[in-house]
Amino acid sequence: MKFRGKLVDVGCIQHFTKQAVSGGVQIWCELPQGHFFDEFAMEGVSEDDNEIFLELSPENLLRAMKTTQTAKWVKLKLTKKHMPCLTVEGDLPTIGSHQRLVVHDIPVHVVARRHWQDYQEPLMPEIDVSISMPQIRLLRNVIDKMKNLSNYVVISANKNGEMKLQVETEMVSISTHFSDLINPTTRKDGASQTSSQSSRDSSEFAEGRIDIRRFSQFLSSQQVNPQRVVCNIVENKMVHFYLIQDDVSLQYFMPAVAG
Repeated sequence: MKFRGKLVDVGCIQHFTKQAVSGGVQIWCELPQGHFFDEFAMEGVSEDDNEIFLELSPENLLRAMKTTQTAKWVKLKLTKKHMPCLTVEGDLPTIGSHQRLVVHDIPVHVVARRHWQDYQEPLMPEIDVSISMPQIRLLRNVIDKMKNLSNYVVISANKNGEMKLQVETEMVSISTHFSDLINPTTRKDGASQTSSQSSRDSSEFAEGRIDIRRFSQFLSSQQVNPQRVVCNIVENKMVHFYLIQDDVSLQYFMPAVAG
C-alpha cells in the first residue's frame, strides 16, 4: 500500500492544517483531494478496494501540522520506518538559498480490511428538528458566559425557526433566544429529510442537553466562517452539527446527557 500527497498553495496548507485535526467530540470529516493536493498518488489494498484506513493520535498530527503552516509546500506520505508512519514533510521559508526541511514521523496503525466496517460514516437517527444556527461568533460569546455557570447547556429548537440555549443551576436559570432562523428540509445529499419533523407541531421544541465545554470546543475550533451550520436535534438523545463549506464537510455528533 502506498500514499503520497503534496500541497503547494499557501492558502490550502493553512486551511488544511486548521481543518485536518479537531478533538473533544465524535467527528466525521471529508476533505476533497482535488481541492487541497497539487500532487496525489495512492495504491490501496486492491483495485476494487483502493483505500487505506489508518489510526493515529490526533495530538501528534496537530503538532506536526502546526510546524508547517508557513511552509512553501507540505508532503504527507505513508512510510515504513521501524513501524508504519504518516510522514509530514514541509519546506520552511529561509532568508538565503538553503532549503530548510522539517520532517515528522507520526506512528500509525494500518487497519485491516476486515475492520473497515467499524469506520463508516456514523448513521444519523431520525431527526426531530433541523435548524440553521446563528453565526458561530455570536454563539461563542453566549456560551463563553454560560460555561462559567454550568457544565451543561440545553439546546432546543422548533420548526418555526426558533432556537434556545439554556443553562440551569440551583440558584439561577438563564436562556438566550434566537428567531427567524431557517429550518432546512433536505439532507446534505439533496434527498428529502426523512425525520419526524413532518408530523411534529411547528411550535413544539425538541431539545438535547450536552456538555457545554465540548460545545465550546466545537465553537472555538472553527477558524473560518462556514457558509452554514445546521443543527439536527434527536430528542434527548443527540445533537448533530453539520458544517457546510465548499472545500470541507464536517459533522459533529454530541450525545445528549440526562438531566
